[in-house]
Formats: sequence, structure tokens, C-alpha cells
Amino acid sequence: MNKWAWISLGMVLMNVFLFFMFRGPNVHLPLVVTIESSLSIIGIVCAVLSKKIIAGTAGFVLNGGVLVVMFFLLLAMGISEP
Repeated sequence: MNKWAWISLGMVLMNVFLFFMFRGPNVHLPLVVTIESSLSIIGIVCAVLSKKIIAGTAGFVLNGGVLVVMFFLLLAMGISEP
């Protein structure tokens, strides 16, 4: 694995760490969604730049999963507001 693949997988670990660190009823949810979505997009770009089949696919799928979870969180946040 090259450095781009390691950065991509590191973004996944950072997203999981931030997800468990910033939770609870008093969290500023739009900020969390923005930060984690941007880290996920950076991870997807790094996965594409790695040009390694296994590491690139793993980074792309894992970062894409985080991006989908953030989309659903943003969708639920929009539904819950009056």
C-alpha cells in the first residue's frame, strides 16, 4: 500500500473516532456532518489517487459508507426541524 491508501484508511478511522467523540444531545450537528463529510470526500479522493485495487476499493467503500451515513443524518436532521 502506498501513502494515498494509508491516508484514505486513516480518514475512515478519524471519522469513526470523531463520530464516537462528538455525540450526545448537545452536539452541534451541522458542524459534525460538515466535518465528517469533508473528511470522507478527502478519503475518497485519496483512495482514487492510490491506484491500488484492494486498498483503493477498501478506502472507497468505507469512506462512501461514512458519506452515506452522514447523508442520512443530514436527512433526519432536516425532517426533525419544524
